[in-house]
Amino acid sequence: MKLFGFNKPAADIEAALDFLVVMALVVFAGIWAYREFMSTPPYIDRSRFPVAGIDISAHNGMMNLDAAAKSGVEFVFIKASEGATFRDENFRINYTKARHAGLKTGAYHFFRFDVDGVRQAINFLAAVGYRHLDLGLAIDVERHGNPEGIPPDSISLRLTQMVDYLNLMGHRVTFYSNRQGYFDYLHQSFPGSPLWICSFQEDPINAEWTFWQYDHHGKVDGINGDVDLNVFCGTRREWKNFLQGALWPYSDQNSRTDNSTTEYSQSSQ
Repeated sequence: MKLFGFNKPAADIEAALDFLVVMALVVFAGIWAYREFMSTPPYIDRSRFPVAGIDISAHNGMMNLDAAAKSGVEFVFIKASEGATFRDENFRINYTKARHAGLKTGAYHFFRFDVDGVRQAINFLAAVGYRHLDLGLAIDVERHGNPEGIPPDSISLRLTQMVDYLNLMGHRVTFYSNRQGYFDYLHQSFPGSPLWICSFQEDPINAEWTFWQYDHHGKVDGINGDVDLNVFCGTRREWKNFLQGALWPYSDQNSRTDNSTTEYSQSSQ
């Protein structure tokens, strides 16, 4: 009996270890299944959306964007800043690499719900400087990564302050968000603004959009690990019009063929 009692703790430890191993395998299998099946990116008809792009930040590490461009990437949004003080440490080098590779470039700022909007706009502009941006400025507006409990009115006020400041400085912004973020923060407050939508469904959103981020786990030459994949909303002709200044690239009527500063309204679609 003493021998049995002496061995019992060892048996319990072994059983506990076996249980932990099994649970680890279950968790791993769940994560693998989610990535393989639940988060499978939607089918992208490249004849309909021929212009492909990516978005990057310091999180992606050092990249060979010349290789990415040769593989078919044509545009890139680069993280520049966040909140009132944060600057992406790789923004400058990523911008330089993108320009060298011939990619059309834009810059984005992660909007903080709990930070004054004007201070965020100033930080964004300071990070970007006087660099040429073919795609302009984008503001990332989403709950993920933001603190809970911020009153919606406060979020709306701070975002409006940021956008107004950027507008006064001559910038018309594009908004990045997912479906929930679009309807919570953008739909009513910023109707008709260019939208960069994050959606993993084949019908990204029941609204006009300019860019579509459809995959967080893309593979691109020159980039180690996962990278976000995007497409432009229209044809190559519409892409050309967009780069020349068209605000609504869904119709040939909304193209600018000269160097004028003609404004295009939503009603001209």
